[in-house]
Amino acid sequence: MSRVRLATTADVATLADALAEAFASDPVWRWLVPDDRRWARRAGAVFAYEVEARLAQGHVYTSDDRAGAALWTPPGRRRGGWRGWLAQVPAAPAAAALVGRDGSRRGLALQAEMKRLHPRQDHWYLAMLGTRPADQGRGVGTAALAPVLARADLDGVGAYLESSNPDNEAFYGRHGFETTGHLTAAGSPPLALMWRAPRPVDDEPS
Repeated sequence: MSRVRLATTADVATLADALAEAFASDPVWRWLVPDDRRWARRAGAVFAYEVEARLAQGHVYTSDDRAGAALWTPPGRRRGGWRGWLAQVPAAPAAAALVGRDGSRRGLALQAEMKRLHPRQDHWYLAMLGTRPADQGRGVGTAALAPVLARADLDGVGAYLESSNPDNEAFYGRHGFETTGHLTAAGSPPLALMWRAPRPVDDEPS
């Protein structure tokens, strides 16, 4: 696998396409957007918005081949991420075009529950992690997580995510995340709430 680096504006379109492919079969995303044609037409614009929003905070990591990306919000910043734009669907044309009226209603209910259960202490928030399906299993996700997890450990700060696919819980568990609960709203598939306590730096794997 090629090296991991910070993404730039030149990467937005390619990463948006990679993330749209990565989440095309995700249970929660497809609960919001069950129509395949709508997904194919509209998802890329929403993921481009996601990448651009994280670039403004400087914490989007990708590989040189741009096969996937990790989108982080640092401690003390507004969470944002796709959970954030769900709250802004009426004012976000790309999101509204993707999810439609029914998806907007469901998404707002889900976002409210996620906000209620979000940890209050400072932490790194993993807004999104995805790898193009053809490149999964090559370590892209692991490598994209590594820079922020290492920084979190150095700073003694936790990390948090909501996993929208049960198949990914074991992957996150291997990186120190523990499932603290699950949430559902408006009939959604369950999301796993996962917290990672900072590790002592001396205990980091070599």
